[in-house]
Parts: sequence; structure tokens; C-alpha cells
Amino acid sequence: MELTVQGHPVFAATGGTAFDPAKPAVVLIHGSGMDHTVWSLPARYLAHHDRSVLAVDLPGHGRSAGPALTSITALADWIADVIAAAGLTTAALVGHSMGALTALETAACHPDRVRELALLGVAERMPVHPGLLAAASADDPAARAMVVGWGFGTRAHCGGGAVPGLWQVGGGLRLMERAPPGVLGIDLAACNAYDNGAAAAAAVRCPTLLLLGARDRMTPAKAGQALGALIAGARVTMLPDTGHMMMVEQPNATIDALVGAV
Repeated sequence: MELTVQGHPVFAATGGTAFDPAKPAVVLIHGSGMDHTVWSLPARYLAHHDRSVLAVDLPGHGRSAGPALTSITALADWIADVIAAAGLTTAALVGHSMGALTALETAACHPDRVRELALLGVAERMPVHPGLLAAASADDPAARAMVVGWGFGTRAHCGGGAVPGLWQVGGGLRLMERAPPGVLGIDLAACNAYDNGAAAAAAVRCPTLLLLGARDRMTPAKAGQALGALIAGARVTMLPDTGHMMMVEQPNATIDALVGAV
């Protein structure tokens, strides 16, 4: 599905069914250097179970045009505009990593647009090592290798995926290689600079789920639990033996958690 947002064409996958604005809508927001394809299985399930799905490509990612946005605040405003462009009043937001910070900020700054919230692989702050920032800004392949290497849990590195023969780490590398030059660096810099997590969490008033990987090395579960404590009424679900990329590593468990949240 194609929308026009802030003057640029935007692509959103709809999970294999026609988008119906009369159904409860769910907007899925990917993380740094990625695109809508990380949501393939959750998007398809939700779309075939009475939800309308928009798995968006953020600006400058995947099939969406325009420059990559340089701050979480700008991304949050863009998501609010996506909801309006789709003809919706409100939507549930599901975000992963940078997408989770974006969803959190959107719920805080545009509360009338956000019905429910699910935050995956999230923490109040997401500082990025200066070496990784420099490598990503220079479009050094080592940056992609670091993100993917740290992002997947131990089982994924050892071929422990739910789908036999699926090389999760290799798939992650191929996905990030598709991003235009400089995009990963812009995304990581936006995460590194974001310092409004605690204030945004305190402002959230909609039902909220935090879905955390017990073996997440990028946003450790302890940090996610601390963020959850700042959101009124938030539920925290922990996925055992799972890293940062839970929707790929543990798709069935991720879907089960989302079904009860959005």
C-alpha cells in the first residue's frame, strides 16, 4: 500500500489482506537500518485476525522515499502523520528498538492518535558506542556486522530458529545491506541522542506492553523493565533465551504477546 506523508511516497505492507480502515489498525515500526520485512510474520497474522495492518518503511528505508529523519521526535511526528494519511483516527503502535522509541514518543506527543502501545527491545536510553557510530556514518560493513552480531541471541547464531534451515544472522546482514548509504548512521545517531524516554513514559496513558528478550545485549531486559516501571499500568513480558530480534528469533511467542496487546 502506498501513502503520501509529508510530501513523499511511503510504502506500508498490509499483511496480505486489503487495508480496511474500519477495522482496528496496527502500525508496525521497524528499527535502525531495517525495513517492513522484519514484521512479515506478525503482520500477516494480525491482518488475518481482524486487524488492519500498516508495516511501514520509515523515510529513506525500504520502499519509502524522502531523506531518513534525524531524530526520534521527527519520526514520532511522521508516524502521527501516517495515521492521518491512512484515514485513521487512532491506531495501535508496535515498535522495535528505534521503532519502539518512536512509538513511545508518538504516544506521549500525540496521545489522541495512539490507542495501544507495544514496545519491543526497548530501554529509556539507547546509547551507541562511538566506534559503532563512526563506522555506521562511514558506511563501513563492520557496522552492520556489529549490529547483527549483537542483535541476535545465542540460539540464532547457532541455527536455533523456529524455521529449519533459516539463517537468521545472514538474513539480517542481507537486509541491512539494502539500506541506502548513511541511513544506519543516521538511525543510530537518533537513538544515541534521544533523552526523553523517562518523560515520554510518564506521559503515556494508553494500555502498554513491553516485550523483552532475556538475552538481549543491545537493550538489556533490566533496562526495559526499568522503563516499564515508569509507564502507568504497563505490562512486561519476558521471552526466555531470546535476543534483541525477538520477532525473527521467536515469531510465535512474539505474535502471542501482541495478540493480547493490540
